[in-house]
Amino acid sequence: MNRYTKESSLRIGRNSTSFVTFSLPLLDKMRTTLLSLFFASLCVASPLGSVGRRQIVNDIDVLNYALTLEHIESAFYRGGLEKYDAEAFEEAGFPDDVRARFVEIAEHEASHVEFLTAAVEALGGAATQPCQYNFLHTDPRTFALLSQILESVGTSAYTGAARLISNKDYLTDAASILATEARHASWVASAANKVSPWSGPFEAALMPAEVVILVLQYITLCPSSNPPLPVTVFPSLIFTSKPIPGHTTIVEQNPTTSPATHVSFLTGLDKILVPIADGQVRVPEGLSGTVYAVATKSGKGATDDTIIAGPAVLLFEGDSTGNLIN
Repeated sequence: MNRYTKESSLRIGRNSTSFVTFSLPLLDKMRTTLLSLFFASLCVASPLGSVGRRQIVNDIDVLNYALTLEHIESAFYRGGLEKYDAEAFEEAGFPDDVRARFVEIAEHEASHVEFLTAAVEALGGAATQPCQYNFLHTDPRTFALLSQILESVGTSAYTGAARLISNKDYLTDAASILATEARHASWVASAANKVSPWSGPFEAALMPAEVVILVLQYITLCPSSNPPLPVTVFPSLIFTSKPIPGHTTIVEQNPTTSPATHVSFLTGLDKILVPIADGQVRVPEGLSGTVYAVATKSGKGATDDTIIAGPAVLLFEGDSTGNLIN
């Protein structure tokens, strides 16, 4: 029997908790590359109010979900560029044009906020307003790394949300934003961080519940008038050591609900299911770029009924020859 099992589509989960886990990336001060990113325990209460009460049911829900993500990105770039001037980027070793490109990206994200706000209001909905945020960067290098993660998650979020949009015009608009987010992600990875600009021939799709887990830790407080995100969230999935393809690592849940039996690695169109043995999981070989991992309570795959923790973001960065960067 094969050690790994491949599955098909991503699904949104039901188990709900108001706590999530995230950690600062491990960044080599002498290089801009990462082999992987894993999460350690830093628990924060959900500032989004009621989550897990219902599923996304209409285009207003989808657009407000997208608007929530765009508010995060817009605030991230605005705050980072205010904090780090051209001299700071130069001292961090970036070429002169890198900060200027980040300024352009900031303008794009502000345009996305403006467009989505107008779209929600045109449908008669109340557009979600920006929250207060706390981003985990400390210098231009970690700012660029977090930019890569946010843009990758945003691209996967738009990919996963496409099937939830009913109006074909808004679906086309979302595809237009998706294409731009993908360009952002590729440029930041390759030009700024000097790693592979893509994860493979296909983009991994994340559903709203999975994305919310990944962004909640940036949000400290939201206006009480904001419509709640109609999604559920899971406990965190934590890799306690750096995941390396072909090697074994320890995985934990926080908080623990029911014990996980498998980890599903989401990469492109595939989900690779790997059993957990004594709290350890063997990371599949051949992973590259941005990979997401969720824990399940059975070997039947990652579904609404089986996901119990995650996702976690794992970065397996490679050079132009396809070799992982140490």
